[in-house]
Amino acid sequence: VTEAQRGNMQEAGRLLGSKNVRVNCLDEHGMTPLMHAAYKGKIDMCRLLLRHGADVNCNEHEHGYTALMFAGLSGNKEITWVMLEAGAETDVVNSVGRTAAQMAAFVGQHDCVTVINNFFPRERLDYYTKPQGLDKEPKLPIKLAGPLHRIITTTNLHPVKIVLLVKENPLLAEAEALTKCYRVLDLICEKCMKQRDMNEVLAIKMHYISCVFQKCINFLKEREASLDGLIKSLLKGRDVDGFPVYQEKLIRECIRKFPYCEATLLQQLVRSIAPVEIGSDPTAFSVLTQAITGQVGFVDVEFCTTCGEKGADKRCSVCKMVSLSNW
Repeated sequence: VTEAQRGNMQEAGRLLGSKNVRVNCLDEHGMTPLMHAAYKGKIDMCRLLLRHGADVNCNEHEHGYTALMFAGLSGNKEITWVMLEAGAETDVVNSVGRTAAQMAAFVGQHDCVTVINNFFPRERLDYYTKPQGLDKEPKLPIKLAGPLHRIITTTNLHPVKIVLLVKENPLLAEAEALTKCYRVLDLICEKCMKQRDMNEVLAIKMHYISCVFQKCINFLKEREASLDGLIKSLLKGRDVDGFPVYQEKLIRECIRKFPYCEATLLQQLVRSIAPVEIGSDPTAFSVLTQAITGQVGFVDVEFCTTCGEKGADKRCSVCKMVSLSNW
C-alpha cells in the first residue's frame, strides 16, 4: 500500500512479483493499493496493479468507496478512464448512497463526471461485429468498430467535432460505412430504452450521433463526396449577428426526431429549447451538452469557437481549423 501511494514502480513491481504480497490487500480503512494509487493520481501504478489482477470493483472500504470513486475524487480523467476500461461499475453507491459520478460532481471534478457519464464499453459495440441469430453478416464490420467507438465515447458533442472525427478517418468517411454505423447506433439507442435499467442519457446521445451521421451521408451523396460543405454550413453565421442558424436547427431537429416521446429527458430538453428564439440563449447545443455530460454551465473555461473543444482559444487545438470569422 505504501509503495502504491508513493508511486515507486520498481519496488512495487518487485513486491508484486513475489508470492507473499496480495495485490488486493487492505489497510486499516479497507483501502486497496489500487484505491490509494487512484486517489494519489498515480496512473502508471494503477496500470501495474491492474495487470497483476487488482480488483477494480472491490468495495471493502469502511465507507463503501471503490477505486472509481477515488479516481473521480482525484480529478484525474485518465485514471478514471483506466478504471472504466478495467470494468469498474458505475452504478455502485457508497455508504451515503452516492455513485462515483455523483461523488466527483460533489467535489467539483466535472471532467471526471463527463468521462464516467460518456463511457461505453468496447465489448458492447463489438457485439455487433459478429453475426447474430439468422444474420449471415455482422451489422458492423470489425474495421469500423474502433473509429465508431472513439466517436461514441467522445465528451465533445459539437456537431463540427463529430463531422471532423468522421472526416479524419478514411474508413468512416464514406456513405456505406456511415450507413452501417448509424443503424448500429439506432439499435443501441433502442436497447437503452427497452432494457430494464433504462438509460435515457445514452439513448439520446446515440440518437444524436446517428442523426449527425445521416446528415454526413446526405452531403457525401449530394455534394461532391466531401464533408467540407457540411462543416462550412455548420459554422456559417447569419449576417446580423454571426449566429450559426443551420447548426442550431440541425441540433433541434435531432432532438425532435428522438423516437421515444415518453422519455423524461426528451421532455426536459423540449421544455428548455422550444420557447427559446433561435439566436438567443440557451442554445440547443448547450442544453443538449448539459443534459448528457452534466457539465456545461458550471465550468469556467474557454471552448474552441470552431468545434467546441474544451480548453482551446480561438484556434482549434484539435482540427487546426480557423474560427468562424475566417470562413
